[in-house]
Amino acid sequence: MKRSRVNEILREGDEFIRSFGYRMPPFAYLSPAEMKRRRDELSAVVDRRLGWDITDYGRGDFDNMGLFLFTTRNGDNADLKAGRGMLYAEKIMISRKDQLSPMHRHDLKAEDIINRGGGTLALKLYTAAPDGSIDKSLPVNVVTDGLRRQMQGGDILRLSPGESVTLMPGTDWHAFWGEGGDVLIGEVSTVNDDLTDNVFAEAIGRFAEIEEDEEPVHLLVSDYDKWL
Repeated sequence: MKRSRVNEILREGDEFIRSFGYRMPPFAYLSPAEMKRRRDELSAVVDRRLGWDITDYGRGDFDNMGLFLFTTRNGDNADLKAGRGMLYAEKIMISRKDQLSPMHRHDLKAEDIINRGGGTLALKLYTAAPDGSIDKSLPVNVVTDGLRRQMQGGDILRLSPGESVTLMPGTDWHAFWGEGGDVLIGEVSTVNDDLTDNVFAEAIGRFAEIEEDEEPVHLLVSDYDKWL
């Protein structure tokens, strides 16, 4: 993706999020230069990869396959191993109308996916076989806002604004997109590790390759290692 396109998506996404009354934390709006100058002070932001995340999954077709994310808080895997400390994470995301976030699961992360507003959030769900692969013959058992539901593998779960689903690590394969309009999505989860804890059904990347055709408005989490 060209940096100019990333900057455009970032501005549009921020405006969309604000339209629902949601406000980002102050570090969201730091310039790259200020982040570099305050790197030590911002160690919790940088090391835990809080911030902007715009991905086309390495396919170069963001409008059809992509996702806008912002991680507002995150623990670390050491906390999970110890069983105490900051065991949680939170994100705000935008899934555009008919924009696919491709089929994947997590080995460690349990998550609630919440429709915070906009269109309908559609999720295609499968259950994992013992080896972790998709088993299309198995039923899907999920909890939606405290209610247990059983579906057939490959069925579409549709969440209206205010509704949510809990997805468990190791077993719940899921892909999602917006129906009828762009969707503001909340995610509340155990510790998030986007470097190692995304298992995709097809060979794709988690982060976009950035072509630097202009200066970044704000850094993406995938920029931190290079820029800071």
